[in-house]
Amino acid sequence: MKFTKKNQALKLIEPSYLASLSSLLWIALYYLPVGGALLRLILPLPIILLHLRRGTRTAFEGLIIQFLLLLILMGPIRGTLFLFPYGILAFWLGWSWFKKKNWWLSWSVGIILGALGFFIRLFALSALVGDNLWVIITKASYGLIDWFIGVINWFIGVFNLPFSLPFPPSILIIQLIAILLIIFQEMVYVLTIHILAHSLFPRLNTNIPDPPKIINGFVDLGL
Repeated sequence: MKFTKKNQALKLIEPSYLASLSSLLWIALYYLPVGGALLRLILPLPIILLHLRRGTRTAFEGLIIQFLLLLILMGPIRGTLFLFPYGILAFWLGWSWFKKKNWWLSWSVGIILGALGFFIRLFALSALVGDNLWVIITKASYGLIDWFIGVINWFIGVFNLPFSLPFPPSILIIQLIAILLIIFQEMVYVLTIHILAHSLFPRLNTNIPDPPKIINGFVDLGL
């Protein structure tokens, strides 16, 4: 009977504690000028850990608690943005590992959720600041393409090759490159969360499925 009461207490305390921790990380990520890359990596971990330790229902309750906390502290727009993609991604990864799904499934769907969340967040922030932030991303993509074409043409000039890359690229190509860069960013981000969880969670008496053999060496290198 005492063991049951202890479990009931933990089920009540852990969602509140881990949801509060995740909320603090989101507030720090939103307002602090430094440490953004590290905070982005550890932000999904509390909800994932809660999912693995207490199951889907408790993890969903923790996500709701976090949503309500941020809604009160940051308002309806900023408080909701943590869901896209961090909250939803954390719930998906926690569910995948709780159900012992392989990395290919959790990683591929995580990339889709991350990319969709990026565009939802971009749209919401554009509405919040009253400006089209996609233009900034397009300009960054154009700058990268400009630099790449410049480097290639420089090599072509050095070796006197009988061709050159066309410039400037069309707006369609620029936007396509921007989308591919976003997808690549999410691929790296979600895989890094996998590696970090695989390294950290066993120290908290929690495990996730082992990585596929094809990337097992890479994961060991990352550890």
